[in-house]
Amino acid sequence: MSSGELLGIEPLELTFPFELKKQISCSLQLSNKTEDYVAFKVKTTNPKKYCVRPNTGVVLPHSTSDIIVTMQAQKEAPADLQCKDKFLVQSVTVSPGSTLKDITAEMEKRGGMQAEGDLCGTASAPSPVPEGSEEGSSPRPSVSDNGTLNVSELHAPQRLTLLSKLTGEKNSVIQQNIKLQQELELLRRERRKHSAHWFSLTAVVIVAILDSSLRTTLRHENLGASTLLIVPREA
Repeated sequence: MSSGELLGIEPLELTFPFELKKQISCSLQLSNKTEDYVAFKVKTTNPKKYCVRPNTGVVLPHSTSDIIVTMQAQKEAPADLQCKDKFLVQSVTVSPGSTLKDITAEMEKRGGMQAEGDLCGTASAPSPVPEGSEEGSSPRPSVSDNGTLNVSELHAPQRLTLLSKLTGEKNSVIQQNIKLQQELELLRRERRKHSAHWFSLTAVVIVAILDSSLRTTLRHENLGASTLLIVPREA
């Protein structure tokens, strides 16, 4: 990640373990090491072939966001398993609590988003089926003594499926966190608004009381000044 970049991208090349008539997923991680809220957008040269989730979002300061790129089921394998598809990650700094509408407005205001980098999509041959396993059956990972699933024993497609599920849950939690922060910011604004209103009302009451007291004092002084003391003369 260079000094001019807002987001770090890992990996820079997406490798899809190609299988005919099957969806294949790859994970992509965006990292924000800045103090700003950074909005991102992922584009591809072949949107009909790939599904990117989420393709737009906000990465909080000093946090990461996982993206799942899914290649739709293909009827034919690419020549020499070479994909010429490209992916572009764009970014822009936004204010905390920004919505997708705010992000779009910010893009138009700045004339677009900063390009973070081009990613290349490649296809690889699928993993061979282990000997002794039944055709069409999926190997099941073993479970350790403490109940932990040994994910390393899963095949690549299964690992990606599990990763996709976990990533979706993580992104859901992140989006809920962003939503809560937006609601908190709204509550703070309402609080400041009510505080300002209460202060204004209190100031008006105090001024009215002071004005009334001042008028009463001045009235008494005027009455005292206009009163004449009449002393009778002795004959």
